[in-house]
Amino acid sequence: MSTLDSLKLVTVNKPTKLPPVVQRRNKLSDKIWEQIQLAEAKSKGSTYAPLKSKRLKDIEGNIKLLEVPKRIKPWWFTAQNGKVCLILRYGSKTLEITQGKAAIELDKPSDLIPTLQKIKTAVEAGELDHLIDAATEAVKLGFKH
Repeated sequence: MSTLDSLKLVTVNKPTKLPPVVQRRNKLSDKIWEQIQLAEAKSKGSTYAPLKSKRLKDIEGNIKLLEVPKRIKPWWFTAQNGKVCLILRYGSKTLEITQGKAAIELDKPSDLIPTLQKIKTAVEAGELDHLIDAATEAVKLGFKH
C-alpha cells in the first residue's frame, strides 16, 4: 500500500466536451505536428503520407472503404532571397502573426523543424488564440453572404 500512498489522489469530473477554444487549439496543434512530420521526412529524403479513409462506390453501387494517402501541403517555401519562409494556416486561412506580416523568415532550412516546434508549444500555451479566433470569424463571415 506504500506505492499508492506516494500518489496524489484527487476528486475530478471528466469534462464531456472540450471548450471551443481548446478544440481549435488542438486542431492547429495537430496540423503543426503534421508539418513537423512532413519537414522531418523531407529532410531525410523520404515522404510523409498518412492514410485517410475514403468511401467509393464500385460499378454495382456497393460502397467500399479504402485507405488512401492524405495530401499534406507544406506551409513553407523558399523565397527569392534564398531564405525559407513559413506561413501558418488555420483551415484555408493564413494567420497574420502581426499586422500585415504573415510569414516567418528562416535563415536556413534546418531551422524549420525547431521553429515549428516552438510554434506548436506557443499554440498549446494559448498564445495564438486571438489569431485562431480571427481566422474562425473570417470563415464564419464567408458563410453569411
